[in-house]
Amino acid sequence: MSIPPPPESQGPSTPYNPYAPPPEDAPGTPQPQPPYGAQPQSPYAPYPQDPQPPYAPYGPQPYQPWNQGYSPYNHPAPLNGMSVAALVLGILCCVPGAGLVLGLIGLNQTGKRGERGRGMAVTGIVLSAFGLVLWAFGVAGAASGFFDDVESGGGSSASASPGKGQCFDAPSGSLEGMAYDFDVVSCAGEHDGEVFAVVRLSGGSYPGDKKVTATADDRCYALQDSYAMDGWAVPDDVDIYYVTPTEQSWSLGDREITCVFGNRDEEAGLPGGSLRNDASTLDADQVAYLKAAHVLNAALDSAPDAQYVEDDLPGHKAWAGRVSAALTAQTALLEGRQWPDAAAKPVADLVKDLRKAQRQWAKAAGAADADEFYGHYDKGAELIDPHLSVTARKALGLATTPPPYEEDDGSGDSGGGDTGLEV
Repeated sequence: MSIPPPPESQGPSTPYNPYAPPPEDAPGTPQPQPPYGAQPQSPYAPYPQDPQPPYAPYGPQPYQPWNQGYSPYNHPAPLNGMSVAALVLGILCCVPGAGLVLGLIGLNQTGKRGERGRGMAVTGIVLSAFGLVLWAFGVAGAASGFFDDVESGGGSSASASPGKGQCFDAPSGSLEGMAYDFDVVSCAGEHDGEVFAVVRLSGGSYPGDKKVTATADDRCYALQDSYAMDGWAVPDDVDIYYVTPTEQSWSLGDREITCVFGNRDEEAGLPGGSLRNDASTLDADQVAYLKAAHVLNAALDSAPDAQYVEDDLPGHKAWAGRVSAALTAQTALLEGRQWPDAAAKPVADLVKDLRKAQRQWAKAAGAADADEFYGHYDKGAELIDPHLSVTARKALGLATTPPPYEEDDGSGDSGGGDTGLEV
């Protein structure tokens, strides 16, 4: 290391000598030299250096250090970046698809590299999956500002509609063409209808009958699962009705759409007992299972309008990709929970079928033509047949009769989707 020059001083300059005596000695006086082999002493503090090991072994090391586990210096394993990104995107719910993909990558990397962040990856997958569900249901439409919130109870507008969870009789005995004259009754006895959601609209002027009706249709069908989480428990003859504001009631301050369960037969009503089955009536394990099932149901509901694959191969491939992603999210939700002893094996067996189905749907998403798509689609559909989940449902105390598949109009009961499949 070179010795730095002395600081500048006033007056004539003299050559700098680190061994020179104090300035008061006469110039030219012989100075004592350091003993042989000794290092010269600098008037400046030595520059700090990192401690060096006494020696470094020559050549490649025969063993590699562990990435985690015991270490004499207790160094923690590094945190996986993909897992952190998945958690952030899952919490923000801004790009759920990206959060799901990053979570799967992080889950794989933490297992292979021994890095930390497995819990973050799983949480990011779960949150992103729910973000996809909300996207599939069209919640993004709320950004348009047409409706501002969904009420959990009775409303405060000018209408006299019953609130969420209340049952009623229509004076005419029919739910067709309902107005605002309701007789609220107990749900324990036979009744004409049961309110499962109330949607509040916003806006100054009346948007028109068509727009109000279209909004009611979209929102009521999307919200039925939050009230009756187990669609299998809803009777086959139950349909959805809604009461919407009219131009006249709008001028009086009415902004509510009332979503109602009623009988398809106009001359029949609903039997005694509420159709409500949500967190207020189900246990935690039942709710967890149904939430996982809704992830797949939402993806199945997003099938393209074209009935035949040949008419819209790109649309069906994109749909198969959504189903594949939903199956991945569903298995993560089911595997991430400690189930009761009676349900542990049935749920594990169901997860095996769902994993096989995911691979087939992924292949369908990458099919080169319609024939290849049909081949993988048929196998994937068989592996998510609703009857395969009956054993797990029975162990959890849920309904065990799958809703019928109405092939004539291509829709399943209670949110079954265009495929008629509802797990």
